Amino acid sequence: MTGRWFRTHPAAGPPRKRVLVLPHAGGTASFYHPWGQESGAGTQVLVAQYPGRQERWAEPRIERMEELADEITAALLPFLDVPVTLFGHSMGASLAYEIAVRLEDRHRVAAHSLHVSSRKAPHRLTPRAWHLAADDVLVAEVRALGGTDGALLDDPALLELVLPALRSDFTAVGTYGPREPTPVSCPVHAYVGDSDPVVTAADMAAWADVAPGGFTRRQFPGGHFYLVEHRAELLGAVDGPR
Repeated sequence: MTGRWFRTHPAAGPPRKRVLVLPHAGGTASFYHPWGQESGAGTQVLVAQYPGRQERWAEPRIERMEELADEITAALLPFLDVPVTLFGHSMGASLAYEIAVRLEDRHRVAAHSLHVSSRKAPHRLTPRAWHLAADDVLVAEVRALGGTDGALLDDPALLELVLPALRSDFTAVGTYGPREPTPVSCPVHAYVGDSDPVVTAADMAAWADVAPGGFTRRQFPGGHFYLVEHRAELLGAVDGPR
């Protein structure tokens, strides 16, 4: 299970901590490959690879956030021998939160910290039914958000390959509605681009409601995928002191 769910980037020496990265809707583990190359000494980076893409292309896709969280939490259990930090961008932020909740509720393990990016807090979500839209409408939304290689969206043959994964992820996002904010005991850190078209700094502030253990918020220049231009700064914040 662990081999299917995570791309593992080894630490320099025995790992003293781990960072689990949860990609955005339509995202792949490859998008976050530089994180594994640029993390600090002693940090092992795991990047989730959702089914239905790249080496997992032939596997059935998962269209419910709760099921994804269940599967990834189970796959993460063998890696809890050292502190684990969770980072999720966009859809991945909701997933990271759900994993943090499951670790505490089911396994009595608290994440070292939870880092959420470009996604509203669970009780402030306003799901949009993009997964029910026609292909061209869904692709236009993905293109507007950025973060997906334009060549994939422009080439009909490539688009035919990636569209099912896009639609399944947007189904998970669109069916994950607002819910009671279950607090997590670890510190929560929120990030957003100052020109994000769908999430604001005020939206990210609501994550404080699930963070009795401490909360910070940081804004970067850029849009929904500000993290591409500011990867080094963001990774430094997530990975912590080197």
